[in-house]
Amino acid sequence: MKKIILMAVTVFLFSAFLGGCGSQPVMQDGFYTAEMSEYSHGWKEYLCIMVKNDRIVYAEFNAKDPSGYIKAWDNTYMQNMKSVEGTYPNEYTRKYVAQLLEKQSSEEVDTLSGATHSGGNFHKLSAAVIQQAKKGDSSIFIVPDETTE
Repeated sequence: MKKIILMAVTVFLFSAFLGGCGSQPVMQDGFYTAEMSEYSHGWKEYLCIMVKNDRIVYAEFNAKDPSGYIKAWDNTYMQNMKSVEGTYPNEYTRKYVAQLLEKQSSEEVDTLSGATHSGGNFHKLSAAVIQQAKKGDSSIFIVPDETTE
């Protein structure tokens, strides 16, 4: 009977050890940034996240022009885009970020109508920053634009 119990405990500990070896790496605390490699229509999109205790607790998704001006601050751009696409940068960037914070995964973020190009870039950027966080690499990751591949 003692041998059976000892064997059962050994099997349990061994399987627990092997199960831990295959687990996904956790994100390390810190700030992680990714940006697109190219400007698109004068804007380069970027995503910065803050990770705490293996969770994304803060994220900023936006675009900047070569001078550093932020797309979501451009009221003329907002008015023009809203009338054509039904959304605008200050709205869709917040929606993408809210989904990332809720779902903690780039794969589960839904692309929004009217902002599909930015949605595609958001998926690429969020996947990149999550990988950077898993490695603990706080350098800015440059995501290749599909037009340059």
